[in-house]
Amino acid sequence: MTTGTAGADIEAQRHPRGRIARYALVLGGLTAFGPLSVDMYLPALPAMADDLHSSDAQVQLTLAVFLLGLGVGQLVVGPLSDAFGRRTPLLVGVTIFTAASVVAALSPTLPVLIAARAAQAFGAAAGMVIARAAVRDLFSGVAMARFFSTLMLVTGAAPILAPVLGGQLLRWTSWRGIFVALTVFGVTLLVVAASALPETLPKSHRRSAQPRDILGTYVGLLRDRVFVGYAVTIGLAFSVTFAYISGSPFVFQQHYGLSASDYGFVFALNGIGLVLAGQLNGRLVSRFAPRTLLRTGLTLSLTGVVGLVVAAALRAEFPILLLPLFVTVSSVGMITPNATTLALADHPRSAGSASALLGLVQFFTGGAISPLVGLLGGDSALGMTVVMAVAAAAAFTTFAVLTRRPHRHQGKRSDESAQIDHVG
Repeated sequence: MTTGTAGADIEAQRHPRGRIARYALVLGGLTAFGPLSVDMYLPALPAMADDLHSSDAQVQLTLAVFLLGLGVGQLVVGPLSDAFGRRTPLLVGVTIFTAASVVAALSPTLPVLIAARAAQAFGAAAGMVIARAAVRDLFSGVAMARFFSTLMLVTGAAPILAPVLGGQLLRWTSWRGIFVALTVFGVTLLVVAASALPETLPKSHRRSAQPRDILGTYVGLLRDRVFVGYAVTIGLAFSVTFAYISGSPFVFQQHYGLSASDYGFVFALNGIGLVLAGQLNGRLVSRFAPRTLLRTGLTLSLTGVVGLVVAAALRAEFPILLLPLFVTVSSVGMITPNATTLALADHPRSAGSASALLGLVQFFTGGAISPLVGLLGGDSALGMTVVMAVAAAAAFTTFAVLTRRPHRHQGKRSDESAQIDHVG
């Protein structure tokens, strides 16, 4: 029996299968806040620009602000959850998300919508950062990597269903109806989280809430070159996806002539690839080290974006663009669970703060990408794919340069970190 299999067996004894399924549904729903809040209204972006008398680039600011708000919100909520436990900050955050969704649905102008999106992002941040921290509380080693892969079943369903749902809603309502749907989702998840998710952080493991101590925790994390390397790798890999998310509504609908509902189905197809890759990763993680699987995912991403740039430069027909796009999006299913596991492995006592930094880097880089895609041409396939390619190359380079720990530091690693790097 391998070390990874033995660790997984221990986790199975601690957490029966039925309980794991419940955790996956609740925590998956919490991590889906971000994808749902972004992907559901993607088909409506061109219509929103017309209705609010704004340009494509101005409407894309609602995406950028939301992503930046997710990053900053996680930075605040993460250490609070380390100090006061996971449940209270979570329930407050979901309540804020729900109230902000109501304001967004009623927004009369673009500035009001942008402000509502910022508040909505802060509430969503609580769900996302605390979900990752709760996984770190509940699982360790290979079991943690496997559970993050399991979450891809739920979180991967969000990008599959959200654009389709958004496109269908636009058939009988305006873009405002999409934010009404998000309000309903917020209320539902608030009830489910309050009733089905226990406190996962014992009082004995909680940290100080003093600003000086919180700052000290963040400084310690930022001094860990390997942690920073994995965080930046996740952020850049996410930027590849978000360049696609922010640019594809205009490229596919205005340049290639897809309808809003057709766009939703194309987006869903790529989401299916992401889910399948995540489930494959869950099966492989007991045989191969997460670092090896992460390298594989980054290689697939880089290969896919090179194909995208070539197809866009040659002005290929839309079906030819779909294959490298499918490979690129699917690679996220291998990148995210392994990079997150490796980043959190050495920081069990500051999982909330570490999760917050992961989220900050992820959504800050994604938010920075959104206006760049618009400036290079909102409906330009080549502009979108070039941004994706640069981000993918930077992600692979960061992983190769920053995440390999020098041999002289191997003895300072936790037993768990050493275990998940040598599975199989």
